[in-house]
Amino acid sequence: MQRQSGFTLIEVMLTVAIIAILAAIAIPNYTDYVRRGKIQEATSALLAMRTKMEQWFQDNRTYPATCGAPPSPTQMAVPTLKFFTITCPTLTPITYTVQAAGGTLTDDSMVGLALTINEANLHATTVIAGSTMAKAGYGPNANCWVNKKGGQC
Repeated sequence: MQRQSGFTLIEVMLTVAIIAILAAIAIPNYTDYVRRGKIQEATSALLAMRTKMEQWFQDNRTYPATCGAPPSPTQMAVPTLKFFTITCPTLTPITYTVQAAGGTLTDDSMVGLALTINEANLHATTVIAGSTMAKAGYGPNANCWVNKKGGQC
């Protein structure tokens, strides 16, 4: 009598169930890990912009009149980022606010998230309700740059 080899249907179904459970846990965690990595692009750029603003102030005794690209003699250059857009919503001779708003033409996974820094080195995070980032579990925080779900710093 010849013995047959192979897997039973129960063994195959058990393997599929284990893989499904692992995927249900791993995929959301990996997605959040990638999202947190993208936030670091914005925080690095904001810190670099703050340094440039303070250098400008030391050289000119005033903050720049505007910021954008390409820069002019009275304009601060802003970097081009992959996942965020840098703007300067508030610029006066003695104050500034630099903002990194999530979402670009090539990537909209960060839409709804905005990180800011000002002349007092105050870091703040805003999240638009109903946005991609809000649906992912991120929340606002007026005292720091959020890098975890739930508005945690």
